[in-house]
Amino acid sequence: MGVLVVQHVPGEGPYAIREALTAAGLSVEVCRVWAGDGLPQSLQGHEALVVTGGPMGAARDDGFPTRDAELRLLREALAAEVPLLGVCLGARLLAVAAGGVARAGTGVQADRSEVLLTPWAGHDLLFRGMAGRWGASHCHGDGVELPDGAVSLAARARYPAQAFRVGGAAWGLQFHPEAEGTSAPSRDRVFGRFAALVAARAPHTATRTFFTPRADAWETRFAADGPRYAEAVARMGLRPGRTVLDLGCGSGRALSALRMAVGAAGTVLGLDVTSAMLVAAAREGRRGPASLLAADCMRLPLPPGAVHGIFTAGLLDHLPDPGAALHEWARVTAPDGVLLLFHPSGRVERAARHGRPLTPDDPLAEPNLRPMLDASGFELVRYEDAREHFLARAVRAR
Repeated sequence: MGVLVVQHVPGEGPYAIREALTAAGLSVEVCRVWAGDGLPQSLQGHEALVVTGGPMGAARDDGFPTRDAELRLLREALAAEVPLLGVCLGARLLAVAAGGVARAGTGVQADRSEVLLTPWAGHDLLFRGMAGRWGASHCHGDGVELPDGAVSLAARARYPAQAFRVGGAAWGLQFHPEAEGTSAPSRDRVFGRFAALVAARAPHTATRTFFTPRADAWETRFAADGPRYAEAVARMGLRPGRTVLDLGCGSGRALSALRMAVGAAGTVLGLDVTSAMLVAAAREGRRGPASLLAADCMRLPLPPGAVHGIFTAGLLDHLPDPGAALHEWARVTAPDGVLLLFHPSGRVERAARHGRPLTPDDPLAEPNLRPMLDASGFELVRYEDAREHFLARAVRAR
């Protein structure tokens, strides 16, 4: 894993952002498109994307053969919520990738006017707490028309949207952050906060970059598993009127069975960290049987004892800290509530499918799983590791 930095001009940096990323413990991979370096086919394996550049005119269609490939990567980053920073030319490309319009202009303009932060900057993750003015001696005469939903964070008299945010994880800076006269403290604070965000979101980014491009085909690919999910849900022993949670619900294969188990008076919640999977679940009609939530399974947005059952398929052994996850799941489970860990293939077959050996430290191995469940407040009452399925049923202790 590393941060991909796409560089357009020889010797341009990649600015102080590289120092900030390194200080946060992140590795940096520089792609020098000016030297003919090829762009990767996808962002899988990368924790963030940074696109830097020189004069904005370089983004025009003529003489810019990598434009379409970069726009593809930028759109992939936006869809998977990969942390993204566009600087100068990178900001222009970000705006276009998000659905905005780029307007050709006169290139770099040198003046002493200041970049003024907008009121929205005070609520932004990177800009909050900063002074209202950011000294910058260079800006770009090329303008952009921001896409719907984008937020302008900084502007100057003739050049609006000198800094902007698209969504919750993508920022563009149209002025040169390391030009003479630019406020170094402001720049370093923004870059440092971006690096901290990248490091904190790295596990989620890995999940989202894997599942987002696969979300549209997920239901078709695994449609045959539906009956086995229903059989597993039936073994939870849920009663009508109860509240049940599907963690890592994906395209929602278990949601209809969970709804049938708790009836019309019950509550079914489907939670996933990848927005594209929730979109796929809604497209399959699962928004009716369940409420769909985008959230982190390690920090559930639920009060203690809120649910009477948790169903989860193929999730626990992919988490960085399975023990901490079980503690969080136990927190939101009422006494005598049920936790069902399931997968439509056993551990041996699943490991072989992924081309890896089955090691003794596998968290789903009974000698490892049982003490983790005990420590979290669950009691393991059923453990099955057959060729055709894996199932572990646990009950929340009183």
